[in-house]
Amino acid sequence: MAILEENIKDILTLENYTGEWRDSRGDHKDVINPATNKVIAKVPYSTKDEVNEAIKTAQGVYPEWRETPPMIRVRCLFRLKELLEENFEELSIIQTMEHGKTIDESRGETRRGIENVEVATGITSLMMGHNLEDVSGGIDVFNIRQSLGVFACIAPYNFPFMVPLWFAPYAAATGNCIIVKPSPRAPISQAKIAELVDEAGFPPGVWNVLHGDKDVADELMEHPDIKGVCFVGSTPVAKSLYEKAGKTGKRIIAQGGAKNFVVIMPDADLSKTIPALMTSFYGNAGQRCLAAANAVVLGDDAFYKRFTSLFKEAASKIRVGNGLDESIQMGPLQTEKSKLNVLQFIESGVKEGAKLILDGRDLKIEGGHPENCFLNPTIFEDVTLKMKIAKEEIFGPVACIMRGSDLDEAIEMIHSNPYGNSAAIFTSSGKAAREFRYKVNCGNIGINVGIPAPVALFAFGGMKDSFFGVLHAQGQDVIRFFTENKQVIERWL
Repeated sequence: MAILEENIKDILTLENYTGEWRDSRGDHKDVINPATNKVIAKVPYSTKDEVNEAIKTAQGVYPEWRETPPMIRVRCLFRLKELLEENFEELSIIQTMEHGKTIDESRGETRRGIENVEVATGITSLMMGHNLEDVSGGIDVFNIRQSLGVFACIAPYNFPFMVPLWFAPYAAATGNCIIVKPSPRAPISQAKIAELVDEAGFPPGVWNVLHGDKDVADELMEHPDIKGVCFVGSTPVAKSLYEKAGKTGKRIIAQGGAKNFVVIMPDADLSKTIPALMTSFYGNAGQRCLAAANAVVLGDDAFYKRFTSLFKEAASKIRVGNGLDESIQMGPLQTEKSKLNVLQFIESGVKEGAKLILDGRDLKIEGGHPENCFLNPTIFEDVTLKMKIAKEEIFGPVACIMRGSDLDEAIEMIHSNPYGNSAAIFTSSGKAAREFRYKVNCGNIGINVGIPAPVALFAFGGMKDSFFGVLHAQGQDVIRFFTENKQVIERWL
């Protein structure tokens, strides 16, 4: 599957990778490049029988893969990492074409994904148990971690390359098998990864890619031979899957939506704060669970006016267009439906009395591309917590600016929202920073960092309605998710 910067010339027909490459018997639907509004691929919606066949294939290879020494298992991961590095630019271009994000954002996503593969190569240490001799007379106790079987990953469209790599490398490294179901809106990245997995020498059936929509996700969720599910997406779906997991006894990591607050203290260095906020609010066109949504500005009127003026000035200069253009700073929304949803939020904000000081509906697009999925950065002032735009996840390039009297009130504002994915503070005060990270009930905290995204060595946090489960993606959490502890109490007479 050759992807070139001059765009896909022939429409790709994607196949499932389940032990071998297989044409799907299901219907095929279009994958659209949101910047050009052109069809770039046909993605299959797999049948129930194909889901069962994929699970059966994975089950068949699991016993042998589990018995493969970890040192040998990770050699496949080392080869995969090398192949990902060799195909780095092509993988990044694919993401931009299927999602719309800028090429620089795609390169960042590619790097974050590869870092997870790199961490998973350390499984020989990460999977170790522990032991203690003579817990009683002549009795020793050993704790060992063992794999469980076949897992599934139900992936989102907004980070089509990276998110499955939060899970799949660790599942394979710990001796499990995994079935990745990409979003049908952006499935090409995972098809390319499957090619590289095949080339890296993983036994057929260990790492699978099965295309489809909600029906396929439901089949994976309900199948008795799936031991656990990893999901990233909206809160209603995450909560529903969490409830299903409870009924079926499956393990689950269910990452949901977000409504992230950023607090700007009057001692913040605005020369560094504003650029960080541009990336946080408008990076990925606002389509990420760590995107800033509500800016709470503390301080007097003069500071507030200065902040707002600088924020608006910077946002109005963001260049919007096709992300393959290196000069572009923000790409389109992923679909026309996504754009329509954001437009409805903007209209709601106006009706509820918020002041629209930068209207993204006034389009300025570089390169003369179709306007179907494009919006420009938008800013509301005079936003209150009761407004829909302040309460609900917009998932688009819209910033809501609020005012607060002090840090305590700002923290109360954060806690009034049901989400708890991330929160950030910009300040020069160590005291304020410590109080913020100590008190705020969010899974990812930024101190003078607009996008508090943990590196692969650390778990990706989430609280309240942003996360359902016990263990998280990445870090030691995901190793524990894919393994079961077994205690061996041993005495020899």
